[in-house]
Amino acid sequence: MVQIDVKTRIERPRTVQIPNTPFAIPVPPPEDGEDGGIVASGAGSGFFISADGYIVTNNHVVQDATEITVKLADSRELNARVVGRDEATDLAVIKVEGSDFPFVTFEEQAQPRVGDWVIAVGNPFGLGGTATAGIVSGAGRGNIDSAYVDYLQIDAAINRGNSGGPTFDIYGRVIGVNTAIYSETGGSVGIGFAIPASVAKPITERLMRGETIARGYVGVGIQDVSRETVEALGLEPNAKVAYIGEVTPGGPADSAGLQLGDIVIRMNGQPILGRNDLTRRIGQVRPGETVRLEVLRDGRRQTVNVRAGTRPPESELSASQDGSEGPNGPVQPQAGEEAAGLTVVPMSDAVRRRYSIPDNVEGLVVTTARTIGDLRFQPGYVIRRSATGVIRTPEDLRAAVSAARAADRPGTYLIVWTPQQGSVPIVLPFPDPE
Repeated sequence: MVQIDVKTRIERPRTVQIPNTPFAIPVPPPEDGEDGGIVASGAGSGFFISADGYIVTNNHVVQDATEITVKLADSRELNARVVGRDEATDLAVIKVEGSDFPFVTFEEQAQPRVGDWVIAVGNPFGLGGTATAGIVSGAGRGNIDSAYVDYLQIDAAINRGNSGGPTFDIYGRVIGVNTAIYSETGGSVGIGFAIPASVAKPITERLMRGETIARGYVGVGIQDVSRETVEALGLEPNAKVAYIGEVTPGGPADSAGLQLGDIVIRMNGQPILGRNDLTRRIGQVRPGETVRLEVLRDGRRQTVNVRAGTRPPESELSASQDGSEGPNGPVQPQAGEEAAGLTVVPMSDAVRRRYSIPDNVEGLVVTTARTIGDLRFQPGYVIRRSATGVIRTPEDLRAAVSAARAADRPGTYLIVWTPQQGSVPIVLPFPDPE
């Protein structure tokens, strides 16, 4: 294990907020006229995976670093350079000059089991080489920090500075890379996560060869679908599907005709197992290859062929997410027509301005706050689609409710836009018969 110290440069603040007031005062520039920002320091961990100086660590340890120093167990300090990074799995490889470094290798064959003992080695709080022991608490933990990693959950203490260190089994084999913790306080509470060797080894080997990790990309935002929603769509109760909640304008999916609200059932002829499964399988496609998606749209199944592009860096994707905001303050209710237990009006320019609804959102606008079952509707929410088609008028909404009743569904499947969450699928309980 090695200690990794980094220096990064952050932008100097232009103003300082006065506490407990809405006012800010400007910060004068440096007297020498040079404003290169502020130098910040950070620390993490890593480990050699070759005798000639290649070191594995986390991407977040060395991201944006302007200077990297590696401290060895014999007190030597060596300058390092970044060889390659993969934001999607939070892995990075750096290199120092030299030879005959003691190194370890990843163990892919022995699959860790829940209850197996593990040892996490790292540099917590800058103390230097530290080992903590625990067990594997869980495996296959998705939805933690990356759609491309099913993490090992361990209860060996991991704290700030442990990131990038190795996770060993009792035989001294590296079975993972310490990466993250779950904590409400910032300190270890016994829930840590490591990238398994089966993911880390092939990624780091490619980075060592100087390869860029290119993943397939179709340009959609996808979500898992609840069992209740699956039943409202008329699918088998245990069906695993993914909901298209966003289509990137001009992206591969948009060009191929994939639409908001499409429910993906199969990819390349094979059933999908939910959001993460679809994301990973698309990521495994080479840019330029065609992805065949079977989707449920307006109650009918159809196939959409999408020519995959190259997935942009995760930081770029995060920066480009829709930041649309809703009304700046409380919106007064507006008269409308009753349908499905809600007060609604068709979209118009005046309604769009009143509720600050983005130009690309069409549908039927809710004008009065109403709670139906567990669903809390607010003025400005937009009902966009049902299981059978687009919703533009109160008559469309009533027809969707009638169709769901006739099909003996548990409720009416709808796609509703909200300022906070964008377009989300819901199941609207049936209103009481009039």
